[in-house]
Amino acid sequence: MFAIAIQQEQYKTYFLSDQAAQSQIEVVPERGGIVTRWQFQGHDIFYLDEARFTNPELTVRGGIPILFPICGNLPDNTYTHKGQVYTLKQHGFAREMPWEVVDQGTEDSASLSLQLTSNEQTRAVYPFDFQVVFTYKLHGNSLELHQRFTNHSSDPMPFSTGLHPYFAVADKSQLQLDIPGTEFFNQQTQSIETYSGQFDFEQDEIDAAFRNVTRQTATATDVNAKFRLTLDYDALYSTVVFWTVKGKDFYCLEPWTAPRNALNTGDHLTHLDPGATLEAIVKFSIDFL
Repeated sequence: MFAIAIQQEQYKTYFLSDQAAQSQIEVVPERGGIVTRWQFQGHDIFYLDEARFTNPELTVRGGIPILFPICGNLPDNTYTHKGQVYTLKQHGFAREMPWEVVDQGTEDSASLSLQLTSNEQTRAVYPFDFQVVFTYKLHGNSLELHQRFTNHSSDPMPFSTGLHPYFAVADKSQLQLDIPGTEFFNQQTQSIETYSGQFDFEQDEIDAAFRNVTRQTATATDVNAKFRLTLDYDALYSTVVFWTVKGKDFYCLEPWTAPRNALNTGDHLTHLDPGATLEAIVKFSIDFL
């Protein structure tokens, strides 16, 4: 049985549940359309920094922040379009803006659709008219994110998009990663390094971008918690980023359609024709060992 409940806390929160699978997510539309929690059979899948979440002046560290219309940061936070310089903050504005609930359902899944539409605020930093719709679908052991991007501008719309999920982990030394790449760009050292299948978690920070991934699946097995997370993503996603910070009980496994600074370099940048719509799906699954 699928169900949706609403509760007014600091923010209006939607609770989507699959009672047969003992699975529930919490979605907060006005806080960047974010999924803040996923509890599956007694396990908290996501990490959430409660202090940052409750402070509207700070970006959220936890759940699944939505990255649009860029992933990562730009040099000096700037890019040029038609000779004009614009300022755009790291990861774009979607994760900081309120989203509107446009649909929900409990027929074959617990689903909730949220919409973000361009306005004066977005056009000041990104001169395009757009509509973005995210539909969260909870069913069994999986959480699917169905995405639809529409360009309402008269010019082609350049963008990249991605997700920044924070997964809870008690002991990173018990993580077994299968990321589809043999090398990565180390954001800390600004160099390309060979990937052996393991990271040194004694480093203060790991920020590794696997570009041109060789397949559309990555996994993280938490031996300590006895389950495997599988991340499936459409071919649109060219990059998977692994990020974590020493002393914090999370790791991030992030599908991006393009690497950092694509709005300037054009690397894997999507150009959506006027009036066109692009759809993509990312799926998270949990399997116990």
